[in-house]
Amino acid sequence: MKLIDRFISRELLVNLMFAVAVLSLVLVVGNIFRKLLPLLVNQDVPVEYILTFIAYVLPFSLIFTIPWGLLTAIMLVFGRLSADNELVALRSNGISIGRICISLAVIAVVCTGICLWLNVQVAPAAQQKLRSTILDLATRNPMALFGSDQVIDQFPGRKIYVGKKEGNTLENIIVFEMNEAFMPMRVTHARRGVLEADLPNQRILMHLYEARYQQRDEKDPFDLLRVRDGINMVEGTLPISLEDLYQKEKRRTSRSAMSIEQLMDQLKTGNQKEQSASRTEISKRFSFPFSCLAFALIGVPLAITAHRRETSMGYLMSLVVAFFYFLFTILADTLRGNPSVRPDLLVWFPNVLFLALGAFLFRRLARQ
Repeated sequence: MKLIDRFISRELLVNLMFAVAVLSLVLVVGNIFRKLLPLLVNQDVPVEYILTFIAYVLPFSLIFTIPWGLLTAIMLVFGRLSADNELVALRSNGISIGRICISLAVIAVVCTGICLWLNVQVAPAAQQKLRSTILDLATRNPMALFGSDQVIDQFPGRKIYVGKKEGNTLENIIVFEMNEAFMPMRVTHARRGVLEADLPNQRILMHLYEARYQQRDEKDPFDLLRVRDGINMVEGTLPISLEDLYQKEKRRTSRSAMSIEQLMDQLKTGNQKEQSASRTEISKRFSFPFSCLAFALIGVPLAITAHRRETSMGYLMSLVVAFFYFLFTILADTLRGNPSVRPDLLVWFPNVLFLALGAFLFRRLARQ
């Protein structure tokens, strides 16, 4: 039996690592294109920032890829054993299906522990450091926020369009200065400009050349007849404060980046929506790791049954199982601000459902 355990363990671990690597690569690359593509295309982002970004995104990706990779590995390994009639040979020699799956149970428990550690400690800290890394990029190299043919809206109270950027030189610039209702009260046009970083004073100096501006009426900004044309400037300087940007980013704390202690503190507030959202986040962090056990229990009978029929139904079933599991998690996360539907309990439902269904299928398989 030790030889059989080593064989099954080796096959499961090899397929698990391969599946996790492929799935993690897809998720990490997707996050890079979603969050860093404008910077990668239009600005010079240091390589160390990209590597740091990948390192901080990876723990969050592993939360999803480890359970899904385990399910894929089970479908491959046990499906192959069933298709080659190796399981029939083992069971004809008096070895039960439960004994064959001992190594799988150990691997599933280890994966559950790893996912629990990632969910509770590593991923929230990585999310927080990821935000700090992006903020650090703006702090050390604020010029990277500007790019060609795009609108820069990171600065509170301003939207800046740049037609073309080469180094620190800009062309075709439009600066919109907004009021509290996000109405553009003053619009400045300039043919070209030069950026200068004034980091000691936490600001960017935008030197504008051949500029003119238009000012809306403060009492009636919707009346376009009251728009006043300002003077034409051969040269002017527009200071842009970075302090407001830093404070804005620091206040944008995502709930997924909060520690368990911070979430527990939010439960003491009087806001029921905030309490429900925090309670759901806590439940999600502790419930999601048990998907490894649920997938292990339901994956074995699905893999064996599907490959006995010599179809690809097992792979389709694995996708369906993972899809529905993640669908319930996304649904609970969407409803986390609605305490009446108890989203904190909803995140546990797929575990209960798939564990019960897996136990039923596994028991029926053992009796055959």
